[in-house]
Amino acid sequence: MAEPKPPTPTPGDIYKGWLFKWTNYIKGYQRRWFVLSNGLLSYYRTQAEMGHTCRGTINLATANIAVEDSCNFVISNGGAQTYHLKASSEVERQRWVTALELAKAKAIQMQAESDESGDDCPAVPTTSGQGGSCRNSEIQSTLRTLNNKVEDLVTCNDLIVKHGSALQRSLSELEVIRVGADMGEKIRQVTERATLFRITSNAMINACRDFLSLAQTHSKRWQKALQTERDQRICLEETLEQLAKQHNHLERAFRGATVMPPSFSNPSLVNKGGVSGKGDASDEDDDNEFFDAMEDPAEFITVPADPKYHRRSGSNVSGISSETGMDEQSVNFDDLSLASNPESPQPLELEPVRQRRTRIPDKPNYYLNLWSIMKNCIGKELSKIPMPVNFNEPLSMLQRLSEDLEYHELLDKAAKCQSSLEQMCYVAAFTVSSYSTTVHRTGKPFNPLLGETFELDRLRESGYRSLCEQVSHHPPAAAHHAISEKGWTLRQEITLASKFRGKYLSIMPLGSIQCIFDKSKNHYTWKKVTTTVHNIIVGKLWIDQSGEIDVVNHKTGDRCHLKFAPYSYFSRDVPRKVTGVVTDKDGKAHYVLSGTWDEKMEFSRVMQSSKGENGTEGKQRTVYQTLRAKEIWKKNPLPEGAENMYFFSSLALTLNEPEEGVAPTDSRRRPDQRLMEEGHWDEANAEKQRLEEKQRTVRREREREAVKAASSPVEADSLEIGTEASEVSDETNAEDSPLNTPVASSYGPSQFPYLMEGKEGLYGAPIKSTHQDNTQPLWFEKIDDPISGETMHIYKGGYWEAKEKGSWDICPDIF
Repeated sequence: MAEPKPPTPTPGDIYKGWLFKWTNYIKGYQRRWFVLSNGLLSYYRTQAEMGHTCRGTINLATANIAVEDSCNFVISNGGAQTYHLKASSEVERQRWVTALELAKAKAIQMQAESDESGDDCPAVPTTSGQGGSCRNSEIQSTLRTLNNKVEDLVTCNDLIVKHGSALQRSLSELEVIRVGADMGEKIRQVTERATLFRITSNAMINACRDFLSLAQTHSKRWQKALQTERDQRICLEETLEQLAKQHNHLERAFRGATVMPPSFSNPSLVNKGGVSGKGDASDEDDDNEFFDAMEDPAEFITVPADPKYHRRSGSNVSGISSETGMDEQSVNFDDLSLASNPESPQPLELEPVRQRRTRIPDKPNYYLNLWSIMKNCIGKELSKIPMPVNFNEPLSMLQRLSEDLEYHELLDKAAKCQSSLEQMCYVAAFTVSSYSTTVHRTGKPFNPLLGETFELDRLRESGYRSLCEQVSHHPPAAAHHAISEKGWTLRQEITLASKFRGKYLSIMPLGSIQCIFDKSKNHYTWKKVTTTVHNIIVGKLWIDQSGEIDVVNHKTGDRCHLKFAPYSYFSRDVPRKVTGVVTDKDGKAHYVLSGTWDEKMEFSRVMQSSKGENGTEGKQRTVYQTLRAKEIWKKNPLPEGAENMYFFSSLALTLNEPEEGVAPTDSRRRPDQRLMEEGHWDEANAEKQRLEEKQRTVRREREREAVKAASSPVEADSLEIGTEASEVSDETNAEDSPLNTPVASSYGPSQFPYLMEGKEGLYGAPIKSTHQDNTQPLWFEKIDDPISGETMHIYKGGYWEAKEKGSWDICPDIF
């Protein structure tokens, strides 16, 4: 059926219809839906895209419209954008050209009316090049006029000084002259010089008045132009934000519908049954403009399971163990776990020990150019880059590690699960939740000093407590141990490797995380993904998480493969997307997880799986038939005013709160960090330099003592088996050295090498030095884990007992 002819355009109307747009020499002209509104010409692949995906827009106020032949015409804005268009007929082409000319004239008229009446540039149709030339000419003319006025003022000032000095001399001579013949001559000189001074002063006043009037006139215009630019920038930011929200909403609505359209499993079916126009079979926007070359296709898709699986049945459907058989529409996983675990202890009534703080001092608005510091550091380790506290946040890396426990309730629920596969879902959700606090946190945490600790005692409030310690400096490593009354233990050892590449900063956490459940003895391990900080040079900093995580249950062989999709401007997926599949030891899928690492995660039970169509790169994707998805984790909202408090979460706000009874090495007692939190950044920078110099001195002394010890065979043997320097002090005759005591040997530089080394490493040593710390941690010891086969630092005990006694004699004075 023929499409209705569009009405004849009139000024101010929204004009829209189909046109053919030239794409490239392979595809030629492709059919597109064009919309003309408010002086802007936009186009879409289909009419359905108008609500969410605009493929391009051109501003007619600065555009040229040229007719090529009976059906073809060209729209160009000076080279940046050029649309070669073709109408279906000459009449249709004339309708579009008329509508475009009317819209262009109206856009130019509106732009002219917004300018002041004294504008030098005429409000007539001009190209962008002519308009820019006119504006530049006007600015240059104004600057020349102002420069001439300044020169006039300088000349007047010189004359005033000259005539004022002459007048002063004449007045002085008049005071000492005697009454007589010379009196008349002197009075005449004084009168002449006073007249010259008055004339010069009047000229100066007039020149000042002209300069002030001219400056005020152009100042208003420039202020208006600046305000217009600011308004346009704000409008663009709001538009982009609104588009992002609409895109996100549509993606979530699509995911909520559960059914995956055929186009996602077979791209060749996209346009079947659609309009039979020439351009619908393929699209240059998909191939050349709106696909990121690095984007990976989805490894699997989900579809709703057959309705029979939603009814409770006595049979073991789809081969899934009956231990997880349940009515998905009426029974929640958590309720089932609690109901099927009568031995689980009832939750205790926990009374908080204290009222935790909910605010910290607002972040001062100090401007500092990051690029000016980092431009000479491209290719170096992050640890070699000098960083003032202006780029920090008032928390240490140990406190950031402790933030992983913000959603500890996921592990509490996991401890109550009867099914190891269901338990794996909660552990995987906990893994993802640890990244939720990083989405707005662009500040760099303080590097811990060797021997620095941080305790997080929430035993009465939440039933857990944790301890972190900086256990090594070369290589830098932090150990973390948390234990809960709910029946789980979490421990991790993290080492950071980082590279600055000019436009972005990549942070690769090394080491592993382990979670052990007391009742089931299930032992889980996983690693962290790569964190990338973008827009280091220009623009607003933003953080992305990307990579893959394998959560492994070493007891049962269950595995959860999580994929953190890197952000892509051209991707159609929801930003910060995370997907995962829980499989048993035989590789059979039982649960599918999906969501985002900054908002929430959902999981759904797999009823059946099959191989689907090939993806965009020829990979065969698996189709999972699943029950309705259920929310397993959701991010807690940020406290009010978080944007002024480094975007800290409610837990993060309490981490640096002063507490009595903590160890002297606790991060809460670090002076530069405390000064920064209180807003005294200059003092914090000075204190930071003092700590760094103190660490350098201690390390130099310790290295000298190590060289002395190495000269004795007895000492060398002792050091090889890990004895501390104080145990061989009789042979070294250095028993008086404070650096050979167990306390001093636990003290050393911070997690990263100091920030002012430049091209050399510590104390002039090459950066590639392979020095290893021989110090022993106070509260952790390195062991080989028999379950995972990994070597890591494990908590050896003694800290909480020392806190109860208030005995911190073995702690070094690191601050």
